[in-house]
Amino acid sequence: MILSAGAIARVALLALLAAVLQVSGVGEIRVLGGNVDLVPLLVAGVALYAGSLPGAAAGFLVGLLLDLALGRILGASSLVLIAVGYGVGRFGELRDPAHGLIALPVGAAASAGYALGVAVVAYLLGVTPSPSFALVRELALSVVLNALLALPVFDLVRRVLGPALVTDPQRRARRRA
Repeated sequence: MILSAGAIARVALLALLAAVLQVSGVGEIRVLGGNVDLVPLLVAGVALYAGSLPGAAAGFLVGLLLDLALGRILGASSLVLIAVGYGVGRFGELRDPAHGLIALPVGAAASAGYALGVAVVAYLLGVTPSPSFALVRELALSVVLNALLALPVFDLVRRVLGPALVTDPQRRARRRA
């Protein structure tokens, strides 16, 4: 990603949009007992297309906005989203993100990592009750829902960040023989 004022503004706008949508009601949508979570999908999309450092920065920004808006312990979500953004960004730097369905496994992995990371941080801080089967079932359903929602979210991120990216993420890199 070309670091310019426009690129930073695009990432900040996406982060603000994701935080506002998540807090305003998308997070309350329940399908078969699982919740929809846009935050790890947005961070994973930015990280996959822009790289590990912009992904980690986007994770910090979205996590901070989310913690401030919901009144949670400050930095808990940011800590987990930095790791998610950096991990997905490294994956995108090492592998070819040009495949059209790359959003499904990356979105599922980012959602699972975020859900487990937030659960572990909350448990270590003594905020939530002990893990149970119902919690595991809800986390699994949320990961499946987020994986299905990853395709349109990643497409939106690719379209918004497109002018700021060095290469087109949809163009497949040729392998040397």
